[in-house]
Amino acid sequence: MKPTFLSSTSFCMLFLVLGLFFGVNLHSQNLFSRNDVLQDLAFLKESLEETHYNLYAYTPKQEFDKNYNQVKNEISKDSFNLLEVTSLCQKVISKANNGHTEIGFPGNSYGAYANAGGTLFPLEIAFEDGKSLVRKNWSNNDAIKVGAEILSINSVSMTAILSEIYPLISAERRYFKNAKLELYSFPRYYWQVYGKEDSFEVEIKSDGVTKTYVVDAVDLIQGYEMKRKELINSERKLEFIGESAYIKSGNFGGDEEKYQQFIDSAFTQIEERKSKNLIIDLRNNGGGDDSFSNYLVSYFSDRPFKWNSSFKLKTSKFLKEHTRKNYDTTNAFWQSVLNHKNGEVYDYEFEPYQPQPKTKRFLGKVYVLVNRQSHSQATVTAAQIQDYGFATIVGEETGEYPSLYASIFQFKLPNTQIPVNVSKGKIVRVNGSTAEAGVIPDIYIKDHLLDEEDEILEGLLKQIE
Repeated sequence: MKPTFLSSTSFCMLFLVLGLFFGVNLHSQNLFSRNDVLQDLAFLKESLEETHYNLYAYTPKQEFDKNYNQVKNEISKDSFNLLEVTSLCQKVISKANNGHTEIGFPGNSYGAYANAGGTLFPLEIAFEDGKSLVRKNWSNNDAIKVGAEILSINSVSMTAILSEIYPLISAERRYFKNAKLELYSFPRYYWQVYGKEDSFEVEIKSDGVTKTYVVDAVDLIQGYEMKRKELINSERKLEFIGESAYIKSGNFGGDEEKYQQFIDSAFTQIEERKSKNLIIDLRNNGGGDDSFSNYLVSYFSDRPFKWNSSFKLKTSKFLKEHTRKNYDTTNAFWQSVLNHKNGEVYDYEFEPYQPQPKTKRFLGKVYVLVNRQSHSQATVTAAQIQDYGFATIVGEETGEYPSLYASIFQFKLPNTQIPVNVSKGKIVRVNGSTAEAGVIPDIYIKDHLLDEEDEILEGLLKQIE
């Protein structure tokens, strides 16, 4: 059973760079009339109101409508390109403050810009302690050090710049917006807001001293994309570190049979090595389907378990039409969508998942690593493990909430064909808490993105080895 939990726009594809650079849909070069844009904006609002489980959970309707009208008033010229329309629609949908209800980064427009010889701001940023810190310096100016604070760019303060970027990103809170901005990268979003610029005057504070530097833009492909390592890591691996076995499960998606083979093989080797500790790494994990995560958990659970305490869905006429066109209507999950009345909210029950036989399970001490880049099902899985007491959670608070509006489905706006993700369901974590907070680790260790050190894993190993 796959409840379409993860936002495929955000994390499953996560910037398949070659796909962005080549084979770009020429639709991204088209211009759309003012009427086309107004129609798509109205369609977006109406579809959100009809299909979202609770569109006004975090933003009152009056505030949402006010923002919609403000965006609508920006549509004053005769024609708009795809990037402009995407930004307008993002400003509408992001006001719901729901990370799974979103219009993702404009990959088609970005790919077209790359193919046209585009350039980018050369400094990548991490957000820590309310500061914008240099994470990577791709410029030709070595005087700008990693960890230095960026105060302004081209005489515009970072506070003002972020106020322009945040409305393009859907998230429940600023902590999660910053995590997404780190994920997709500041230079990409800076381009979306400010367009192509040849050079940048950057005000930098380092060691208590403030200086201004002028840096040139870097080539988007050779100077940035070919150098950048994406934060989400789908790699699967097993390592043995002293008396501890370390598993990086990768995202909870893809070929499920191969995933299960990897998990089976890993635990067979762990048993052969007689490891005393097991470390499961859910950091920088894009999430996916519960069938993947449950299979992993079954190897160290001591009793039947679920991945939620409540899973509710809202059906609608729009969703039913979408379901008949795009999904297997013989599947019980999608049948439930069709069999309830339009607008009805209902419970969908998942059967308890059974643990592996005791002879196959790991019986030692288990630790699960998380950070602000543990997304979607990775966050939910960490909460599930914590609530059952199956393991000790280690790291920093997740950006996403473990009780959240999710179970997305995707449709396209009629004129521009911009993909839209909408949360049709609400998931509550195993312990029933709906607190607006991420998964809080049992052992807190800060994950600094500014260096290549692994503070969380190394910090845990010092405690247990």
